[in-house]
Amino acid sequence: MKRFAELYAGLDRTNSTNEKIAALVDYFHAAAPADAAWAVWFLTGRRLQRLVPSSALAAWAREAAGVPEWLFEECYGAVGDLAETVALLLDANATPAGGESPPAIPDTLSLAAWVEERLLPLRAQPEAAQREAVVAWWRELERWPRFVLGKLLTGALRVGVAQTLVERALSEVAKVEPQTIAQRLMGTWEPTAEFFSRLVGRIEEGEDVSRPYPFALASPLDLAPSELGEVGDWLMEWKWDGIRAQLIRRGGDCFLWSRGEELLTERFPEIVRIARSRLPEGMVLDGEILAMHEGRPLPFSVLQRRIGRIRLTERVLAEAPAAFVAYDLLEAEGDDLRDRPLAERRARLAEAIEPAQPILSLSPEVVAESWEAAAAERLRCRELGVEGLMIKRLGSPYRAGRRRGDWWKWKIDPYEVDAVLLYAQPGHGRRASLCTDYTFGVWDGSELVTFAKAYSGLTDDEIVALDLWIRQNTIERFGPVRSVPPVQVFTLAFEGIARSARHRSGVAVRFPRIARWRPDKRAEEADTLERLRALLVATRRV
Repeated sequence: MKRFAELYAGLDRTNSTNEKIAALVDYFHAAAPADAAWAVWFLTGRRLQRLVPSSALAAWAREAAGVPEWLFEECYGAVGDLAETVALLLDANATPAGGESPPAIPDTLSLAAWVEERLLPLRAQPEAAQREAVVAWWRELERWPRFVLGKLLTGALRVGVAQTLVERALSEVAKVEPQTIAQRLMGTWEPTAEFFSRLVGRIEEGEDVSRPYPFALASPLDLAPSELGEVGDWLMEWKWDGIRAQLIRRGGDCFLWSRGEELLTERFPEIVRIARSRLPEGMVLDGEILAMHEGRPLPFSVLQRRIGRIRLTERVLAEAPAAFVAYDLLEAEGDDLRDRPLAERRARLAEAIEPAQPILSLSPEVVAESWEAAAAERLRCRELGVEGLMIKRLGSPYRAGRRRGDWWKWKIDPYEVDAVLLYAQPGHGRRASLCTDYTFGVWDGSELVTFAKAYSGLTDDEIVALDLWIRQNTIERFGPVRSVPPVQVFTLAFEGIARSARHRSGVAVRFPRIARWRPDKRAEEADTLERLRALLVATRRV
């Protein structure tokens, strides 16, 4: 644990890419395979489920540090992070209430032993046993390991390093290409010594046939389309509003993986059934899962009904019929096609999925003789229920990650409304000491009704200025949440809107973010719930 905590601290203290990679390489070279496997697990964004309630941790820490509840809450409010608050308080007051603290025990237990022998069994224990164990661990750990322990206990461990940097570090250790490491990290795997040995081995034995490829991503189009050159060098498709996924037909079976590496095979049985019976062995398709009715995409909220259900009933299947729209062929007859040009891959894709229509279909080409004509097609996107245009170079390979230049997304302009700030709370990581998570409302008659939360869009200077205003004008505190006077107006941008029975406003918006701070507007000038309902009707997707 101590070595992993030192790595965490080192990554947190630097913004240098080279220094982060060097720290990772040093750790992976020195760590035992089982420890390295768990480190990869956490560094790539995977987490343990919450092991103990945050309220219990806070209560145990107050008692261990000998501080009253009001003082703990003040410290928590200033720090903005529970694990950090606990680590600092216990470091400042090493003598718990009721007696002297025993001498600190050197932390020689490995990361794997900490996780497998201490943390994971904790979930099944009664609260009294949990408290006894956690308090004992706090006493034996120094500040940084204690902080990391708090993050692991709450399932909130976030490490300040991109997965691509982890892949680059592992590639140096393994002496293989980073894309090979990226491929081996895809899909479902367990953090074991055996897995890590295969991960950094020269040859991977017993390859998992269900494993997807790393996804290729498009960059936002931030230049004039005409700057891309001849329109004939590009393929244009609709940007679908669904779940990005890979459909894999290997080993006599079929697997459906989301871009978030979630196995969706059981969620969409009609897609998998057709793929098993109509697609040849050794094929991998990249595309989008959509809710479709009579060839027209339905709102994303309809598709979400399939994700949130424990059991798929005939009624749910009928209300949210699913289809897979394919736009790339990554593997055929067991051969990796990713280095072939897109034009070739698409031609083979069209032929391969012909027998599987209409559940599996080819994403249609948007034909335009000029960039002006493409812009005119883009204006039809809301009418068609899509998010914009995808623009892909016909000669491009399929490259993992977001590689600027070959794939672009030309999205339609977002919806915008003016809303009033009602609540704020601290963010996470480097923003744990600043209020960066905001809740906004619109007018319903004479009352402000909450309808969206937003976490991004402000500049660093605006965040600092707004945080100061929030702290100086807090009306009430609800744990880390602060209510503020309804006077600050912001323009919020979002991609879509749908009805929602879970929200008091009756609507839910997709990907809300702050577009502008509007000090020029009074709260009375903010938008209304009636306007949001009008947007629902205007989308024709109620």
